[in-house]
Amino acid sequence: MPANDPRAKAPDHVAIIMDGNGRWATARGRPRLFGHQAGARRVSEIVEACPELGVRYLTIFAFSTENWKRTQAEVSGLMTLFRRYILKEAQRLLNKRVRVRFIGDRDRLDPKLVRLMDDLEALTEANDHVHLTIALNYGGRDEVTRATRRLAREVAEGRIDPDSVTAETLGRFLDTHTLPDPDLVIRTSGEARISNFLLWQSAYAEYEFVDTLWPDFTADKFAEILARFGKRERRFGAVIG
Repeated sequence: MPANDPRAKAPDHVAIIMDGNGRWATARGRPRLFGHQAGARRVSEIVEACPELGVRYLTIFAFSTENWKRTQAEVSGLMTLFRRYILKEAQRLLNKRVRVRFIGDRDRLDPKLVRLMDDLEALTEANDHVHLTIALNYGGRDEVTRATRRLAREVAEGRIDPDSVTAETLGRFLDTHTLPDPDLVIRTSGEARISNFLLWQSAYAEYEFVDTLWPDFTADKFAEILARFGKRERRFGAVIG
């Protein structure tokens, strides 16, 4: 990539907390699910913008382990939306050479949805243009807990020496073990918190909290944030200069 290419300093991996769908809908006098539907359409635009902007990995926070606390109607509507999104977008994602992965605890999800998730992962497994990871029934603490449980089992069964365990060892048991850590985490809607998202992986990520509600988060706004990222000096704990 030429030094003057605007993608030269683009983050390789961007993670997004897609917040504000409900407020966007309420402001328009519509039910919250209307906002989630608009948000799903926005996902497609951002995914398609990634190659031109130099982003190879995109991880989106679709449904957290805490979102089960929402009303039964909203949760049910979201699960239906996830199924429809997979069925509608599968062929387009394949044609755009997008590889899709899902992270999170699948045990609580409907088996029909899980089968669709498995099928989409298998369908797009050979793609490498954009790596889209969808966090569904995901929580950072839950992920680390599940990883620790699996690691403890390996230690108990004698396959891993406890004295040899490092941060890298635990990382191999995380949902994201095949992915690079995010370089940049974006949260929309004006909230300035990370909400239990990629806690382990984002230790040295840059953060951007923007006021824009997710359904209004265009590819142009995305590009503006990436341009700002390119001007940052990342030290990873070291002193430079």
